[in-house]
Amino acid sequence: MASSVFSRAVSILPSTTIRRRLPLVGAFCIISLGLSNLCPTTLSSSSLKTGSAQSLPFIPLLRSKFGSSQAAATQATNIRMEGNSDTVPSIVVYVTVPNREAGKKLANSIVKEKLAACVNIVPGIESVYQWQGEIQSDAEELLIIKTRQSLLEALTEHVKANHEYEVPEVISLPITGGSIPYLKWLKDSTRD
Repeated sequence: MASSVFSRAVSILPSTTIRRRLPLVGAFCIISLGLSNLCPTTLSSSSLKTGSAQSLPFIPLLRSKFGSSQAAATQATNIRMEGNSDTVPSIVVYVTVPNREAGKKLANSIVKEKLAACVNIVPGIESVYQWQGEIQSDAEELLIIKTRQSLLEALTEHVKANHEYEVPEVISLPITGGSIPYLKWLKDSTRD
């Protein structure tokens, strides 16, 4: 059935439209499946919520095909940090830098000081922002920093002291779950 719908879509729509839209459909399905597995205890048929991915009629069908709520609950428990003595509350911090050299220099100093376990340098971003009453647009690079929540203040001070911007971006997001071995490594690779 799905292949016949796809064949009809191919004959009706130009191939560029199909190529642009299929990733969106796939992403929607992945997000829906992911959301349904994050909250397995709230997804019984009697407690479906309207207006959310949980209210989609195909979620129970997919769950019956790909695993029970019990299996999803077990899997979700395995990736949460709560109550795990091998990990500590952790965060991801975003910092933008003007170029690769500045990013590498700052990333190296952060890891050397054990203020973070890992810093990814993402090239080729463009930032559009308002500065001193004017709209600005600059090519930048993004540092994605993984560290302990308790090190945020020290990390922020380090960035401010070693960054060429007058007001450097330092934004943190909590890590609420993930690979326990990775999160243990993060804990072991940073200072107390």
